[in-house]
Amino acid sequence: MQIHESGEMYLETILLLKNEKSAVRSVDIVEKLGYSKSSVSRAVNVLRDNGFITIDSDGRIEFTAEGEVKAVNTYERHKILSEYLTRIGVDQAVAELDACRIEHVISEETFEAIKKHGKK
Repeated sequence: MQIHESGEMYLETILLLKNEKSAVRSVDIVEKLGYSKSSVSRAVNVLRDNGFITIDSDGRIEFTAEGEVKAVNTYERHKILSEYLTRIGVDQAVAELDACRIEHVISEETFEAIKKHGKK
């Protein structure tokens, strides 16, 4: 299933929160991103409706298999792009911001080339 940039960003945020907390709820995403409750609620419902996450009766968010793969892949792109940009001389803060933008639009071919080149 196709997912938009904002959906990938939410999945990545959920993944990062899961690494910090045992249970992730919408309110945790609100606090992490500083978005309104209604915006996060809409986004989380879209992710659920598209089969990327589940939400239990206590509001705990869990990944589906597809959602977890997408979150992990998005985060991997972010980390590798950020590291690569830093290695070629980009300031760390700028590299983080740029990686966040690039990770959603980069082709798989280009990303794999950067990954390969970055290992040299």
